[in-house]
Amino acid sequence: MNHEDTPNLHHRILDHLTDAVLLFDPEYRLVYINMAGEMLFAVSARQVLGVRAEEIFFLYDKDIEKDLQRTLEHAETLTKRNLALELPSQPITVNLTLTPMMEQDRRVAALVQIEQVDRHLRISMEEQLLAQQNAARMLLRGLAHEIKNPLGGLRGAAQLLDRELPDAELREYTKIIMEESDRLQSLVDRMLAPNKPPHKAPLNIHRVLERVRQLVQVEAPPGVVIERDYDPSLPTVNGDSDQLIQAILNVVRNAAQAVGQQGRILIRTRIHRQVTIGHRKSRHALKVEVIDDGPGIKPELLGQIFYPMVTGRADGTGLGLSIAQSLINQHGGLVECSSAPGHTVFSIFLPLEKEHE
Repeated sequence: MNHEDTPNLHHRILDHLTDAVLLFDPEYRLVYINMAGEMLFAVSARQVLGVRAEEIFFLYDKDIEKDLQRTLEHAETLTKRNLALELPSQPITVNLTLTPMMEQDRRVAALVQIEQVDRHLRISMEEQLLAQQNAARMLLRGLAHEIKNPLGGLRGAAQLLDRELPDAELREYTKIIMEESDRLQSLVDRMLAPNKPPHKAPLNIHRVLERVRQLVQVEAPPGVVIERDYDPSLPTVNGDSDQLIQAILNVVRNAAQAVGQQGRILIRTRIHRQVTIGHRKSRHALKVEVIDDGPGIKPELLGQIFYPMVTGRADGTGLGLSIAQSLINQHGGLVECSSAPGHTVFSIFLPLEKEHE
């Protein structure tokens, strides 16, 4: 590589960083912003080059130019920790570091580095959630296979006995054994699902969501209202339509059961930037939120709701959310939940880059 390529190399390195990097001249005008910075502020470099720092940060940090002045005048590095940025897409927490750039003992620019700290916490939580989900699924599948064999023998024996018994009253007992065996077989089959890989094709996520909305609206009581807030600019996503319908249906049904006879459910879609799911990072992901105004999930259950057989309802099997998580995992995505009384949010993330599909 020759020396002429060095500036381009520096730009390429900066554009591959996950932290936003901005460079301001002594007049506090922007002279450089890397790709992560463009994505953070949802702007292009062409729009903001030459713009003053206070105009870029006016919604987030009113003192940015005072801090830049202090950095340049005193040649000292400043760090502002846990600064809340209310971005249009979602609120985030960042550490802001301002560093003076020197050239022959002259302060020629100030470098601003923005590190998203809540993203690191979220990645750690996601990895833990995925590991727990995989461990629970493996344990449950092993148990389900062990149950299936004796269950089949039990039903077969009851069927043979039913043919031999002359008394209709006694045959009632064998029918109960067969019916209960069938019920358990159905439960075991659900525990083992999903066991087939998705057949992916480009699809419009809003068609999937509308199908789900129609199904749940028909089942729900008249007092339950399902609203939608869709982003029409969303691109298509590669996915298995049937599996995505089943996964999101389980989540929306869960919300409908939570609100009971009367309540509001909102289905919202947005683009989410810089998403890391497990060990994979995507610059863009599709985010589907299912929000209900029900009583919320008990804090002691919140960390376990995606485990099979965990439910807060007396008549629930605890498989709906577990199956939803499994199906979304097969698409390279993740389902998350946050809950407070009157506001429960299930967030479904689906990466958009082809290498993660």
